[in-house]
Amino acid sequence: MTRPSTPPGWYPDQQSPRLQRWWDGQAWTANTRPSHDAEAIELDIERAHDPARIQQQVAKGTKGRATGASGGGTLFTEPILVVNQRAKLIEMANEFGVFDQHGQRLGGVVQVGQSVFRKVLRLLTKYDQFLTHRFEVRDANHSTVLKVTRPAKIFKSRFLVTRADDSPIGEIVQENVFGKIRLGFTVNGQKIGGIQAENWRAWNFSISDHSGTEVAKITKTWGGFLKAAFTTADNYVVEIHRPLQDPLASMVVASALTIDTALKQDSQ
Repeated sequence: MTRPSTPPGWYPDQQSPRLQRWWDGQAWTANTRPSHDAEAIELDIERAHDPARIQQQVAKGTKGRATGASGGGTLFTEPILVVNQRAKLIEMANEFGVFDQHGQRLGGVVQVGQSVFRKVLRLLTKYDQFLTHRFEVRDANHSTVLKVTRPAKIFKSRFLVTRADDSPIGEIVQENVFGKIRLGFTVNGQKIGGIQAENWRAWNFSISDHSGTEVAKITKTWGGFLKAAFTTADNYVVEIHRPLQDPLASMVVASALTIDTALKQDSQ
């Protein structure tokens, strides 16, 4: 365990060996970065998605609605977020790369806290879908900006969205099991918006604010024959209609991950 006499620096995170956490000389901070192995994985995600293919994905996902305008180059300011899951023949932990509409990498999402036992359980059984899942949303500098935790569940999923320092932002709660899936955004017990599947297959989604006005769309896009045939990886285009303020902005950024985990991962 790191002691106060230890100089400031990056040290292995006690919660996840895939991460390093910054010790400021007195206490652990909220800043994390991937270990060398995890960083290699994120670089692999970046190499696997070239800008030309992402631009084609955006054109299909938005049906030509994308204007090409940039939004500041961050996860919270870009009007288009492309969320592509890293394709793996055997998936032990979920990993996503997040890009802008031009193919520039904005960050990524990594599932953390997966023990060896949990990975074996996921490989050999379907029980893992009922257990707690933890994710970190990271920016282009590998710093954690959001955390999403889905506590253990039986039928409906609930997601806790927090900042990097674990201060709460809100919850995303699955409202139904059958029919067109619905998830609500709640903050301090008040509903501020939600997600509505546009069809029973739950491929495309509409995100609305507290008044029911659509503020964003999520479209599942085709990843290619080989990816679809031999992996469980999915790709999404998140189209944000106008600049959003927190807490709604953070809920929208977390939504593509939430939908994938609640619907696709739980169906495995």
